[in-house]
Amino acid sequence: MSAGSARALAPAVIIPRRVSRHTTAIPVDVTVLRSGVPNNIPGRSLDLGEGGMLAVLAAEFRAGDSVGLEFRLPDVSAPLRAKAVVRHQAQLRCGLEFLALSQEQQACIRYWARRKTLSQFEIRPPEPPSGEVPAPEANPPKGFPTTLHRVPWIALLIVVTVGAVGWWQWYRAWHELEARVPSRLSGKEPSSAARATVPTEVMQQLIIHKVEPIYPEALRQTSVHGIVVLAALIGRDGTVVQLHPIGGPDALGPAAMEAVKWWRFHPYRINGKAVDVETTLAIDFPPTS
Repeated sequence: MSAGSARALAPAVIIPRRVSRHTTAIPVDVTVLRSGVPNNIPGRSLDLGEGGMLAVLAAEFRAGDSVGLEFRLPDVSAPLRAKAVVRHQAQLRCGLEFLALSQEQQACIRYWARRKTLSQFEIRPPEPPSGEVPAPEANPPKGFPTTLHRVPWIALLIVVTVGAVGWWQWYRAWHELEARVPSRLSGKEPSSAARATVPTEVMQQLIIHKVEPIYPEALRQTSVHGIVVLAALIGRDGTVVQLHPIGGPDALGPAAMEAVKWWRFHPYRINGKAVDVETTLAIDFPPTS
């Protein structure tokens, strides 16, 4: 047999998917920067793996958009926060690829995936040998169907019931998403009834997650430096809701906002109740030596 014939008969190599996905429906908070202002968009996942997730999001995105994600996995106590890039979207279904997950985050997802896989293995009664059908009841009462006749109807009833319950849960979850969209995306600021103005030094002590700014190399080489002052609105949950620069070099403003939008704070409380906070944050871009 010639070498060409051997190559023609060789089986095709099938490359398996690098990371498996598991179906799950959990709430997802998505943060995206629109016109220099971070917007929080609600969503719900459809499947999830170490590489990314498929989610239904209550907004339109484009391939290549960078977003921040926050979600809580079942059986994992702490929420996961990660950056991701949009790979595709169709009819509000959005494919997201995780970027630079830490080893701890990857371990959390693997732990959840193992528990998800193990929960799918259930003890079931043994099935009859192939081709063997359970015998029908002997002399069933007149007017009553046999076991063979009842089984398809019972199975159909179960399928219809489960489908109806699943549809109702999905409809209710999506209704909750739509109810949250106008307050987040309408451009209106939250009501000032439960809002406090807090000094910068107080909010600095409440930071629980901080991202350092990336100094643009072109600006560093041209000796553009200084302190960028941002007016910030911090939500009751400690996320950055709004940002806009009020001082410092204009060229460094976008870099400062890109970092601060990922910051997280302990909720600021008045009489035990969390409130929105107006404050200022200073980001230093020191001169190069």
